[in-house]
Amino acid sequence: MLDISQKTIKDIIELEGVGLHCGIKAKLCIKPSPPNSGIKFKRTDIDGNKNIIEANYKNVKEPVLCTKIQNSSGVSVSTIEHLMGAFYGEGIDNALVEIDAPEIPIMDGSAFDFVEAIRAVGTENQKLPRKFIKVLKKVELKHGQKSISIEPLKEDLIIDFEIVYKNPLIRTRRKEFKLSEADLTSIYNSRTFCLYEDIDQIQSQGLAKGGSLENAIVVKENKILNGNGLRHRHEFVEHKILDCLGDLMLSGHRIFGHIKTSQGGHQLTN
Repeated sequence: MLDISQKTIKDIIELEGVGLHCGIKAKLCIKPSPPNSGIKFKRTDIDGNKNIIEANYKNVKEPVLCTKIQNSSGVSVSTIEHLMGAFYGEGIDNALVEIDAPEIPIMDGSAFDFVEAIRAVGTENQKLPRKFIKVLKKVELKHGQKSISIEPLKEDLIIDFEIVYKNPLIRTRRKEFKLSEADLTSIYNSRTFCLYEDIDQIQSQGLAKGGSLENAIVVKENKILNGNGLRHRHEFVEHKILDCLGDLMLSGHRIFGHIKTSQGGHQLTN
C-alpha cells in the first residue's frame, strides 16, 4: 500500500565517525523537522546564517566519488548519499541534519548505522500529504559507454543497475530493485568499494584520507583484502543501487519511474 503521508523521525539521532575523504572526525545530529521542510543540512562548525544547505540536485557540486552539495555562500557538505539513501528507503521526507565537519561520517561504508538509528527512534506520520514525481515520458542520457534512462511506471520505483569492471572478481553484474517488493536489508548493508590499484590516484586528489578496511571493500586482482570478505554476493552492485537511491532523494520528492543504468554513478544520476 502506498504511503501518502509525509514522515519525519520521532526523536533526535546522534552519531559520530570519520569522513571517508577528508579524514575528519564528525558529530552528526539528526532532528525531526516540520512538514514541507524537506531534508536540510546545517554546518554547526560555521557561524552565521549561511550554514544551511538544502538537499537538492540544484546544489550538487563535483559529484565525483561521492555526492557533495553546496549553498550559494560556498558552504558544502559531502558524502551525503548513504544517509540520503536511508532517508529514501525508510520514508523520511523531513529532517534537519546538523554536522560539525565538511563530510558525513562514512560509518562502516554502508547505510546500516543510519537505518538502525532511524528505526531505533521510530518515524512519525505528518498531517500533510507527500508529493510524488511522476515520469511522463522516457528520458535518456549517455556519456561514452555509460548510460542512464528513466521511463514511466505506475506508482513504483524500479532501479535496474549494471556495473562493468575489467577486474576478474567484480566483472559485469546486474541487479533489478523494485521498491514496493524489495527487502532493503542487503542494499542498506552493502559497502562502498574500490580497486587496490586506484588507491594512489584517489589519494593524490586529496581524497580517501579516512578510508580503511573498516569502511570500504578493497579488491586486489581476484582477492578481497577485507578479512571477512563480502557480506553477500550482490554487494558491489547493490551498493551502487544504494548510491542511486540517495542521489534520487535530491529530487526533493519520491519518484515513480523505471530507471535503467549501465556503468552509472553519482554524476550520471545527478
